[in-house]
Amino acid sequence: MGIYKKLWWILIAVLIGTFTILGYMGAEIYRSAPPIPERVISSDHTLEFNKEDILAGQSHWQSIGGMQVGSIWGHGAYQAPDWSADWLHRELVTWLDIAAQETYQARYAALDAVKQAGLREMLKQEYRHNRLDVQGTLTLTPRRAQALQQTASYYETLFSDDASFKQARVAYAMKDNTLPVAEARQKMAYFFFWTAWAAATERHQGSVTYTNNWPHEPLIANQPSSENILWSMASIVFLLAGLGFLILGWSALRKEDAVDLKPGKLDPMTSFVLTPSQQALGKYLLVVVTLLVFQVFIGGFTAHYTVEGQEFYGINVSQWFPYSLTRTWHIQSALFWIATGFLAAGLFLAPIINGGKDPAYQKLGVNILFVALLIVVAGSFLGQYSAIAHLMPSELNFWFGHQGYEYIDLGRFWQIALFIGLLLWLGLMLRCMVPALKTKDADKNLLALLTAAVIAIGLFYGTGLFYGEHSNLSVMEYWRWWVVHLWVEGIFEVFATAALAYIFMSLGLVSRTMATTASLASASLFMIGGIPGTFHHLYFSGTTTPVMAIGASFSALEVVPLLVLGHEAWHHWHLHKRATWLENLRWPLSCFAAVAFWNMLGAGVFGFLINPPISLYYIQGLNTTAVHAHAALFGVYGFLAIGFCLLVLRYIRPQAIFNEKLMKTGFWALNIGLLLMIFISLLPIGVMQFNASFTEGLWYARSEAFMQQPLLQTLRWLRTFGDVVFIVGALAIASQLAICLFGKQSMPAGSSVKSKQKRKLPI
Repeated sequence: MGIYKKLWWILIAVLIGTFTILGYMGAEIYRSAPPIPERVISSDHTLEFNKEDILAGQSHWQSIGGMQVGSIWGHGAYQAPDWSADWLHRELVTWLDIAAQETYQARYAALDAVKQAGLREMLKQEYRHNRLDVQGTLTLTPRRAQALQQTASYYETLFSDDASFKQARVAYAMKDNTLPVAEARQKMAYFFFWTAWAAATERHQGSVTYTNNWPHEPLIANQPSSENILWSMASIVFLLAGLGFLILGWSALRKEDAVDLKPGKLDPMTSFVLTPSQQALGKYLLVVVTLLVFQVFIGGFTAHYTVEGQEFYGINVSQWFPYSLTRTWHIQSALFWIATGFLAAGLFLAPIINGGKDPAYQKLGVNILFVALLIVVAGSFLGQYSAIAHLMPSELNFWFGHQGYEYIDLGRFWQIALFIGLLLWLGLMLRCMVPALKTKDADKNLLALLTAAVIAIGLFYGTGLFYGEHSNLSVMEYWRWWVVHLWVEGIFEVFATAALAYIFMSLGLVSRTMATTASLASASLFMIGGIPGTFHHLYFSGTTTPVMAIGASFSALEVVPLLVLGHEAWHHWHLHKRATWLENLRWPLSCFAAVAFWNMLGAGVFGFLINPPISLYYIQGLNTTAVHAHAALFGVYGFLAIGFCLLVLRYIRPQAIFNEKLMKTGFWALNIGLLLMIFISLLPIGVMQFNASFTEGLWYARSEAFMQQPLLQTLRWLRTFGDVVFIVGALAIASQLAICLFGKQSMPAGSSVKSKQKRKLPI
């Protein structure tokens, strides 16, 4: 460990402490998850269904796209309602009307305020204390059973092809006959009922519901708890304190490196002859740009569904490519091309780490991995299409079709295949990294951190296999966010930091000491907030107050290192001016500057916008979440993957010349398009939805009546401007990569490529 001993021990202590918290509270989530009733019956025996019916309903919900058709407990798509909040409100209103007719022989709306208040108090008592008995049976009053049946009837009709609900399906961007079988629709309604029951019923101990009083529903006094307010205030305090200590520590850290490095006259990376495995990486870049172009076009297509519902400029395409499918492909293709860009960067670096040579059969392994990647992409896309089109038997859906969970939509078989592919990539990386770690002639601390990140990338995706088709939603969410948050936002962040530090060190832009010190310190900062910060996604997913407290406190610390990355953006932006040959790397370096900027804005500012419990209580499941998702996923990881691809391209096609017009158009159109999407559409809609959620309840903020207002329709149409600019940027970047991969090569003036000279880079 040498001079980095303190930093290593800090990182190790952070990992042990934070994973202990994550594991301990995970066990608490298993213990305290909302129970699924063994039986649901009415006291007059007019209604009865059981746990198997609810779980079957969960499977049917998954088969239609799950979280890509509306949302459950706030997680999922934003166009259709949140089914938990929507069901709850509809059932409550129905109950009030039934009670008013039985008690006063009038509709609830026709009663005076005193009578309405009396019925609401009865409603609150019945719903908030309707718990299971010791045998796991949930007994409903005849009144509630009748309200349940009427609400279920609404959903059974909505998800059919009934012409009277056509306009609602258009407003929700749902295809006709979303779920064709009547029995399946009935059981799915039972599943929706259970998610709403958990949101309305108080735990045996305490005065909050299983979902911490979410969603906001004034009819039964679902409102923020005192703990929600307390930990929201604490999170702001932790943020300010964290920023203060970070600035102090960062100032001290800057003084540790007194070396003022000046890059040499030649690019050190060009002193290697390309290995066969590196030469084979061109097809990986082709997959990246193909999926990138597909993603942005299908994204624009999906966004258009939010204004026309079932049509694309008057053409009804929803029966073949419904919103639930195109949104699935939009998200899935983004994850695939970003991951492919990271894998390609790792495979390019591996031989350099190994002294400029391939281990035996490295190229074969790279080619096998490529074929496996194509099979997973094509197989999962075809499976998702077959599931949503109801061409696949329902019992096969979870394994080969659509899991129904956002970001992990691919069937379990394809998920396992992807995990195996990551393990293959891990093996290819370690074959180069382990021998380098065994050498005794250099400081290997940075390489050790990079190796640890590579191992974590290979293994941690497997945590998404720890839940099953019928796992309790709370348990599923716990493991899903291990992948979506911890694997992507945590481990990939460390890998990117270490990989960039290694690249900059190899290029002579930073000293080994500074690169290693900064990477170790950054890893600790990312992990101390990022690992327990996973819980900020689970405030209202059937978890207890301690989960909220930990999530609020640590997710605030997660934001801290991101808010100071503006300096890094400025630093990276000017790196290409430090030597003539660095002009060849201008655009990869520009992408890395964009990463730092979007980390600050998208992950930092917009991330904290939805982090405090009181904030997320009102805006979970609204377009404000999409603001953070777009700015962080593409702004950070998308630009990082593009930067990696351009860097790899620069060296595997050293004689190619980047077209300045194409690159300027691509880089700036992507950035400007993303800003336009956010500031002229997503964010204004999200703010308006927040006001509706605060004043009326989440059900209203996602309702047809609210979302189809002319102003909101106009704002969704205005997103077209941002989408078009963004698509132009993606096409420009894709064209540049295609030209370099397939076009005629020419040596740029002043090139410093020396294809035969070899020397060993420091590792």
